[in-house]
Amino acid sequence: MKKTIFLNRATPPHIITLVTIAGLSALTMNLFLPSMPSIANYYQADYALVQLAISGYLAFTGLLQLVIGPLSDRYGRRPVTIVSLVVFLIATALAPFAPTIETFLAIRMLQAAVVSGMVLSRAIVRDIVSTDQAASMIGYVTMGMTLAPMVGPALGGIMDEMFGWQSSFALLFVFGVATLALSIADLGETNLNRSASMLKQFGAYPELIRSRRFWGYTLTATFASGAFFSFLGAGPFVATEILGMTPSELGFYFVITAVGYMGGNFLSGRFAQQIGINRMMATGCMIAALGMALSLMLFLAGLHHPLSFFGPIFFLGLGNGITLPSANAGIVSVRPHLAGSASGLGGAITIGGGAVLSSMAGAVISVETGPYPLILIMLASCVLSVFATLYVIRVERSLTANTAIEQASS
Repeated sequence: MKKTIFLNRATPPHIITLVTIAGLSALTMNLFLPSMPSIANYYQADYALVQLAISGYLAFTGLLQLVIGPLSDRYGRRPVTIVSLVVFLIATALAPFAPTIETFLAIRMLQAAVVSGMVLSRAIVRDIVSTDQAASMIGYVTMGMTLAPMVGPALGGIMDEMFGWQSSFALLFVFGVATLALSIADLGETNLNRSASMLKQFGAYPELIRSRRFWGYTLTATFASGAFFSFLGAGPFVATEILGMTPSELGFYFVITAVGYMGGNFLSGRFAQQIGINRMMATGCMIAALGMALSLMLFLAGLHHPLSFFGPIFFLGLGNGITLPSANAGIVSVRPHLAGSASGLGGAITIGGGAVLSSMAGAVISVETGPYPLILIMLASCVLSVFATLYVIRVERSLTANTAIEQASS
């Protein structure tokens, strides 16, 4: 693989480019979160319907990842990324002018094309480096892209109050144009062993599905992410309707989660190569579970304050920041020759699970129930991620033992 030269598309992309394309995907998810109550009022729609802008978007990104991964294995990372960004820009330009909530939600689904940045940044990293190095590099990429969820909700809340919810999509369009220009200039092709046909790549899915390690890493990522996606789906309702926060306050409190996530990404980048991805995942999952247990105890103790909700979610962000780079590195390393397909399939399952949990959280939360249904769903998801990680460790030990026996017998 050639040495990276920034703004030279004949070499692999610079880490700045990977951070940018992945960050745009994250920003598209959360920039308008503080505006969800405003969108519901604008269209005179139930919050549960507007919440499909999160859960439906997640489901659609899951479906897209099933196609984006194999497409990039067949045609290359660069062309798939650029075409996806063009589709994203068209949808983003149309969103503020949607006449009905149904039209708005349909356009929102088209915005999901931007998920290619998240999927292909992982595949590109795996094209360039080994498994443990991939966990480290993915950690640094996600640490950089965490700037998007750190400032996104706060910026979106301010813009909502000053200019209306439509302004968030105008800002996304500007960022999208800049990301497309950077991708055209710097995103060199890293898939040097392209598959012969799309059918061959789709035919690789059974090979991945039969891998117990693939399922272990994928379920770890699914349940770890699921806790956060549940928060995205119902957190704005808890903040505004139960805790009485304004959109700008909600946006600033979101920074707590993002700071935790960035800290976890830094720890992943710093230690994954030395410690190994399995122990990193176990540590991160337990930190996240303890954080949600703390939130539940604070509310049960009668401390109904924004910090009782957002404070412990710092540990959810920290835990996910430690867990997800290693889980994603594991997903794309089970079968290195299928990195794009593995990233797509693993991402589809992860996002699909997140969509279910997000939709579930949005459906069961109400002023009468208080925040408890959401906190319990998030806690259960974190606990399940711990069990998924323990399953991976058990499978790896079994495979190692079997290999040792085979070598001894030969």
